[in-house]
Amino acid sequence: MLINGAGGSVGGYAVQLAKHAGAHVIATAGPRSSERVKAAGADDVLGHGLPELAEPVDVVLNLAPVDPAQLAALAGVVRDGGVVVNTTVWMSAPSDEERGVRGINLFVNSDAAQLAQLVALVDSGKLRVDIARRVPLADLPALHAEAAAGPLSGKAIVFPPAALA
Repeated sequence: MLINGAGGSVGGYAVQLAKHAGAHVIATAGPRSSERVKAAGADDVLGHGLPELAEPVDVVLNLAPVDPAQLAALAGVVRDGGVVVNTTVWMSAPSDEERGVRGINLFVNSDAAQLAQLVALVDSGKLRVDIARRVPLADLPALHAEAAAGPLSGKAIVFPPAALA
């Protein structure tokens, strides 16, 4: 499986979940996040851009905001009968009908049973959530400003004042 854009929070979870499911994971990530992606369990970490792979993959999960030509090219790294899953809502997932490569557009679909499975994986330690800090609700504007200036490392949990005591 290729996870394109694995350096963010969602990518880190995708790597962990794919490894938990038994997949060999190839991930793309930038220099700032490549070590974090390796720590999440990626077997191989490549730089940004269309990767040159030794052999095609069964699945590509695109999490990166790529241009339309880059997204379309991802179908070319998928083996016949495989799938490209795209999370960028402004472009449709590419497909290649001649080779049986399907394109799937993925949107949020909250499902209580799936969320319960994720909670069970977190509780068992099989899915790690990197909590960088806890902040009071009053500091939320500063946290948003910090996030706008650049990516945050880990998750920030925001608590109402009474919960911090």
